[in-house]
Amino acid sequence: MPDLQALRNDYRLQKAELLQSVQSSGASTRGVRRLLQKLAQQADATLRTLWAHASFPEGFALVAVGGYGRGELFPYSDVDVLLLLPDHASPDADEALKQQIEGFIGSCWDTGLEIGSSVRSVADCVAEARKDVTVQTSLLESRLVTGDRKLFALFSAQYAATLDPQAFFVAKTLEMRQRHHKFENTPYSLEPNCKESPGGLRDLQTLLWVAKAARIGKSWDDLARKGLATPFEARQIKRNEALLSLIRARLHLIAGRREDRLVFDLQTAVAESFGYTEQTTAGGRLAMRASEVLMKRYYWAAKAVTQLNQILLLNIEERLNPSTHEPRPINERFADKAGMIEVASDDLYVKQPHAILETFLLYQTTRGLKGLSARTLRALYNVRNVMTAKFRDDPVNRATFLRILQQPEGITHAMRLMNQTSVLGRYLWVFRRIVGQMQHDLFHVYTVDQHILMVLRNVRRFFIAEHAHEYPFCSQLAAGWDKPWILYIAALFHDIAKGRGGDHSNLGAHEVRRFCRQHGIAREDAALIEFLVHEHLAMSRIAQKADLSDPDVIAAFAQRVGNERYLTALYLLTVADIRGTSPKVWNAWKGKLLEDLYRYTLRTLGGRAPDPDAEVEARKREALVLLALHALPHEAHKALWDTLDVRYFMRHEASDIAWHTKQLSRFVEKASGDESAPRGRAIVRARLSPVGEGLQVLVYTPDQPDLFARICGYFEQAGFSILDAKVHTANNGYALDTFQVVTSILPEHYRELISMVETDLLHTIEQRGPLPPVGRGRVSRRVKSFPVVPRVDLRPDEKAQRWLLSISASDRVGLLYSVARVLAQHKLNLQLAKVTTLGERVEDTFLIDGAELQQNKAQIEIETELLEALAAP
Repeated sequence: MPDLQALRNDYRLQKAELLQSVQSSGASTRGVRRLLQKLAQQADATLRTLWAHASFPEGFALVAVGGYGRGELFPYSDVDVLLLLPDHASPDADEALKQQIEGFIGSCWDTGLEIGSSVRSVADCVAEARKDVTVQTSLLESRLVTGDRKLFALFSAQYAATLDPQAFFVAKTLEMRQRHHKFENTPYSLEPNCKESPGGLRDLQTLLWVAKAARIGKSWDDLARKGLATPFEARQIKRNEALLSLIRARLHLIAGRREDRLVFDLQTAVAESFGYTEQTTAGGRLAMRASEVLMKRYYWAAKAVTQLNQILLLNIEERLNPSTHEPRPINERFADKAGMIEVASDDLYVKQPHAILETFLLYQTTRGLKGLSARTLRALYNVRNVMTAKFRDDPVNRATFLRILQQPEGITHAMRLMNQTSVLGRYLWVFRRIVGQMQHDLFHVYTVDQHILMVLRNVRRFFIAEHAHEYPFCSQLAAGWDKPWILYIAALFHDIAKGRGGDHSNLGAHEVRRFCRQHGIAREDAALIEFLVHEHLAMSRIAQKADLSDPDVIAAFAQRVGNERYLTALYLLTVADIRGTSPKVWNAWKGKLLEDLYRYTLRTLGGRAPDPDAEVEARKREALVLLALHALPHEAHKALWDTLDVRYFMRHEASDIAWHTKQLSRFVEKASGDESAPRGRAIVRARLSPVGEGLQVLVYTPDQPDLFARICGYFEQAGFSILDAKVHTANNGYALDTFQVVTSILPEHYRELISMVETDLLHTIEQRGPLPPVGRGRVSRRVKSFPVVPRVDLRPDEKAQRWLLSISASDRVGLLYSVARVLAQHKLNLQLAKVTTLGERVEDTFLIDGAELQQNKAQIEIETELLEALAAP
């Protein structure tokens, strides 16, 4: 055997020298393919040395497969090899051969090669390839490293005979579609996988696999020579492939392992390896992080790969399966070719630029069309320079674009297709600025352009009957809406000014005002669109932070929206917007808050000024009706209700009042007249939340200053997140608090968790002694990469009777308990808590009062301690 330690040292030294060139090449992509080839060649040489010393019998071969078989190797990728045996050899029957193979593989690992190995005969390879397209793909790129050439030639011939190009194409296309679906069909994830995501290296590899299986060619130049790609397209593919390869290679080096995801905590380091630095404005304000510069470049490359992948796949498919469908003319410029829009000539868009937008209008309005042909996609890809300022200012193009937005069907698909082909950004120049624009707010999971298109899709779904079950109330409102295109335009522009600095709502309102003026939109409609863009954050902010039981809050919001039409439009856009940020951000509780705000405001706009007394009486009557269904004794509610004031009835709905009364009435009756009643005991009840997932938890106990903190401590220790807390102190000294909580631990077993919560929370409340210390909650890696500067805002309400405390910070376990603990230490009474988690950022609001709030010095002390609590650990 060779000196493995010496071989290992030599291998590592040579590899380090090669990798040094990757780290020192800055943003240049030249030579990256040559480097990957050299890494593969170095692995080849080491394997040959080990193979020679393994002394395998004549007739054995060592074959490189997979990516290594292509003759390229990324810094920490597996070295995939096949030990090819003659059909008569069997490790299972020959113990000596088995030990020889194991010794060879072990020596590879000892030398530093990360081997991925398989041991098969030619017959085994053929059989496995027939069963599994993954094996078939791996063997497609096989090459001989060392060993018997005749055996490898036999394997190659028998494998090629089993390959069905048409079946392989279908299998790889379906596999790619499934992979794209896994990544939500977008290259614009904020943490994309540069290998597997749409627009990543795997898409390019898939093209070469199907081309090689079809015997069309093995390289981009081959595809260009065979007419499947133009020389320009081949150059574009090579350029973007080199960039993606260099990004992947540097990811491996920086992570020190195989890492193909551009995760947040590596993006800055990768950007700096390219020489990118932070960009600032003339005034010194941060305009773009180094990581944003890198990601913008990545997204543009991924978008180009996505477009070219689609063109070439369609060309290969047509070569494999020539269409028997003759193009059927749609008009003099376009034809229907097997359900695809086909341009009449390759230079149609150059000669008739108006036809560019007409393509997408046809796509919407012509039944049976399902996409664009390769010829049309290629024509669009090569005509981008035609879409200039003159093109954008053309009245015909403006009218066509507005017609696309005003069509009754196909708006989502048309806009997505326009974005995929770069037409949307070329026509709507302001949209081009946010293509690939990252959002560093910890709750958006898409780039700005993809978020906008997601919101547009959500709005569109409100008007489609098949999706009415998703948001019934929104669909009900949409059914009475006369001009959906107003909402589509608002969705298209609501975040279009992100990333410029300043208030994007104000800047977006300016942009959409200009758009409406240029496109001849009537003044009344334009005013509504501008209002929606300017105010698109207002409704969610008020619903999630303000006290909706306060008539002044509702009156002020009603005055802000002005009328029912504006309110309905804003509500629909707000729901669509929140749903378009991230699957984690929306929940049923947020939906209820928005719907409550909508209904309360609608009543006020209808001339019914808030009347607390009338509202309380109405809720009491409805609660009594619900209680009658449970056969409670006559006036069983009276003892409890007599201890509650108008604020309680304004803050709780009739169903909650009835539930509280059913659970507590007998205890209050005993406490008020029976000396044997267990006064001072806490009562905890829980039920499945009536507004969606999670639990609603009721706590009734003698009040104490640290009660809220103890409850928060329990929920966070038990793995629950508090969405909402209504805190009320009755006139008998008891606290009557209600919490909406959810958990990610066992979300499908809420019913089973009810007993645990009732028992354990009761025990926590009845404990005496000081509050337990705050634990050091773990901070997620996303928060580490994009920390939120803690913010505390403490100010009196308009009546100067209560104080509104708003906090903003990066989320972590124990955060709410830390805040509650500070409030308890200063003997501050909590009346209302709204806990809003936006991805991994919290925006919480508390309504509080207390003697210390009347002293300036104490206020500063409270705010300081809160900031310290938010900043820890």
